[in-house]
Amino acid sequence: MRFGEVEAVRDVSMLIEKGDIFGLVGSDGAGKSTLLRMVATMIKPTAGKILIAGMDVVTEKRKVKNLIGYMPQRFGLYPDLTVDENLQFFMDIFGIPREERKKRREKYLGFSNLLPFTDRPAGALSGGMKQKLGLACVLIHEPGLLILDEPTNGVDPVSRQEFWDILDEMRRQGMTIIVSTAYLDEGEKCDNLAMMHKAQVIDIATPAAIRSSSPTLEAAMISRLQEADGDIAKDTFTFKT
Repeated sequence: MRFGEVEAVRDVSMLIEKGDIFGLVGSDGAGKSTLLRMVATMIKPTAGKILIAGMDVVTEKRKVKNLIGYMPQRFGLYPDLTVDENLQFFMDIFGIPREERKKRREKYLGFSNLLPFTDRPAGALSGGMKQKLGLACVLIHEPGLLILDEPTNGVDPVSRQEFWDILDEMRRQGMTIIVSTAYLDEGEKCDNLAMMHKAQVIDIATPAAIRSSSPTLEAAMISRLQEADGDIAKDTFTFKT
């Protein structure tokens, strides 16, 4: 994927199994967000092909969009609308049948622990609650593939754990999840990790396999990046732990 002279994603090849949580990790500017936006049909690849359930994200974009839920880094909640009104708005957008709405409202606000706050304006929620409301809005049409771009960045540890509890429940129900994260404790929760650096995927493996010869996942990843980049200074590449 190119933006003028800038190559944002290069020679990426991966297969994501149905029902897995697949993590993307890497330094800022590595290409993670661009890759996710291509998968989510938000931007058109300048080369190559992306298939979701056998469908091309470019030539069969309309069909693909019905299968996916995408939550970018800055998800578009409406701050002046209440929790309930935001959820109702997204049910309108996704065309959720009237007979389904109460059940899905109870399910996804219940998962998110937001039922006691349905009358609160979204703008008055904490950072963690906003992210959980954003996730509920994305899940409301029950996509087969959930795409999340650093959804817990800047969120407190308790809310991060609650967010991942929701993701784990979605996986148990058969949903496939692709998530980028700057937190390596979240990387440990993924079934597989793709490590990105300078527009390329330099490794794909389970978290256990990546850190097999290192004391921690962070140490393993820094070592792997040093191999890929020749010599990268540790103080210019820091993961959040």
